[in-house]
Amino acid sequence: MPKTTTERRDLSLATAGLQVRAADGGGPGFTGHAAVFNSRTAIGNPLTWGFYEEIAAGAFTKTISEGDARMLVDHDTRMVVSRVSAGSLRLSQDQVGLAVDADLYTELSYVSDLVVNLRNKNITGMSFGFRVVKDDWEPVEIETVDGDKAEAELRIIREVQLFEVSAVTFPAYEDTDAGLRSVGVALAARGDDAAFDRRAAYRPELLTFRHEPGPAPTRGGDATQPGETTGGRQAMRMEALAARYLLAR
Repeated sequence: MPKTTTERRDLSLATAGLQVRAADGGGPGFTGHAAVFNSRTAIGNPLTWGFYEEIAAGAFTKTISEGDARMLVDHDTRMVVSRVSAGSLRLSQDQVGLAVDADLYTELSYVSDLVVNLRNKNITGMSFGFRVVKDDWEPVEIETVDGDKAEAELRIIREVQLFEVSAVTFPAYEDTDAGLRSVGVALAARGDDAAFDRRAAYRPELLTFRHEPGPAPTRGGDATQPGETTGGRQAMRMEALAARYLLAR
């Protein structure tokens, strides 16, 4: 059985369509998309050590009906903005992708800051933390910038378990560490040594993900893992939080 762990994907402001709205009762609210269906994205370098990825329409159907996701700020589990079971976070699927509709309670200082940062476009994207339940991998032929044909792999995500959605400061920012981790985690979930070996010929660091531990244990049927973060100091801090901190039911 291949190992599974938490992954993370980002969307830029233009794609996420973030808006601050007037909520019922006069308070502010938040709308946007945390994921887009059938949009091909490069994870790492698809011609060497990475792959392309698409999220299939309907990938969130089961997790929306059964899960209890939270909305966070920058994947920080200390900054919980809203929650499905509290009635303050509403998730749905539309023709675009995973739609987010959240109430913003500005009595919380960081939510008040979030409202200002959204309006001033200091926070410019959405992201979501998830575990892949079902995916398919298939070869695809692409055209390079030189007009040549090349073969790459496409990962189609069919079903996910959603843990959280986040308003993020640095959307779709794949620095070296973050790109490697995105590819490594996906390959670990795939459990295909040959796929590791092909990519490790270009990036040997990927082999370390073969032995990466799986997700933190959950309590009963209430899966509450926080999302993954990008590389660097923030990654180290949030990796530690993910290992020891489980949001209470």
